[in-house]
Formats: sequence, C-alpha cells, structure tokens
Amino acid sequence: MLGREVSLEAEMRAHYLQHVPFEGLGYIESWLRAKGYPVTGTRFFESTRLPSLDEFDILIVMGGPMSANDESTFPWLGQEKEFIRKAIGAGKSILGICLGAQLIASAMGARVFPNPVKEIGWWPVQGIQPANELAFRFPPLIEVFHWHGETFELPPGAIHLAKSEGCENQAFQLGRSVIGLQFHLETTPELVQGLVSNCRDELLPSTYVQSEAEILSAPPEKYQAINCLMGEVLSFLCRCNP
Repeated sequence: MLGREVSLEAEMRAHYLQHVPFEGLGYIESWLRAKGYPVTGTRFFESTRLPSLDEFDILIVMGGPMSANDESTFPWLGQEKEFIRKAIGAGKSILGICLGAQLIASAMGARVFPNPVKEIGWWPVQGIQPANELAFRFPPLIEVFHWHGETFELPPGAIHLAKSEGCENQAFQLGRSVIGLQFHLETTPELVQGLVSNCRDELLPSTYVQSEAEILSAPPEKYQAINCLMGEVLSFLCRCNP
C-alpha cells in the first residue's frame, strides 16, 4: 500500500470533530484505542471548543446530515473549516469522512454541491491507481457503505483516489497527510442502525438508494472488509506524521 515505510513507534494523539450524536468514530475508536493513542474530541452539538494545534497529531473529521455550506444554520461550520485549514497548513495528519471530506474540500477552496443522485447503502467504489508513489491506493473494486446527497470538487493539487458509478469524486489525498473519503469505512452495525433510525426519511426509492431492509441485512463480512481498509488508511496517515 505504501511507497515507503516509516516507523510507527511515536505515539499519535488523535482528536475528532463530531457533528451529530449518531455519527461517531465507530471502528476508528477501536483502532486508535488498540494502538494506545490518546483520543480527545469536539462534539459540536455540545460545545464548539477546539484544541490548539499542538494538542494533537491526527485530526478525524466525521460525517453529519448538514451541508458544508450551512454556515447560516450552523455558524460553527465556518470556525471548523478555518480550524481544518490551519491544521492542514501545520502539516497535521487529517482524515475526513463524508461531510468531513466535504469540509476539507470547502476549507481548501473547492466547491461542495448536490450530487446528481443520492448514494445510500452498500455500493462499490473503484480505486484509481495514481502515479504518485506516496499516494494511498484503494483496491480496484470494493463494496463500501454510503450515505450522502452532496459531493465536492477536488481541492487544488489533490490526487483523485476513488470513484463510483453514482459519484465521480469518492476519495482524494492532499499532500502526504490528508485524505478525504465520501464513503464510510468506519461503519459498524450500531452506526448503521443509528443512521437508519435518525435519517430513514431519506430512504426514498432511487437508483443508488437501498431499502432499510437491504441496508440492515449486510453480513458481518462486509463490515470486516471495510473496517480492515479503514485500518490501512489510518496506518498510512499515522506513518506520514510519526
């Protein structure tokens, strides 16, 4: 997966940005705890207090049902994007998931807008094999979990990492240490149940929208596969900022 290997001996301090109670870290928390990394968080639905940049090494920006453009409804989105921009400038390792990827794109000057179709449920993405040897490489094809209605332009200088039939820009990398994912590799059965319970009004019949029954009937093997890939993404980001 990597063009070069760097020691993982240094302890990484993780901080996450969470937008709604039902979109938590999922498998990411298990991975970080297993490594022994200290984990702190900002839950914007409780507090807008953000850490100083020297308090963490890797920043994880979670998903949420709001738009990255909803600053008039959620004023802290502007503050969050400025924080993300500063963290990127400081060379921090950053992972953005769904809304998190859109916030990274917006923070770096790219447009976030409605995708022609919604993607909700288990749908495949295709890995794009970049020429840059320092870029993360996704599998040629893997079925992952989606829940999004918006998409983004690639930020200036970003490497395109993955696409799907329903959405061209599924993943990107900025520099060596920033990755944005439109899809959810952190997903666990509990997180999926939370999304369905809180957002089932979005499950309207469409080309890339599965039914509640289809979404909830995914076998354990699907979760294991995407969680394994999530671990690879996290290992890649932790290696680039040891």
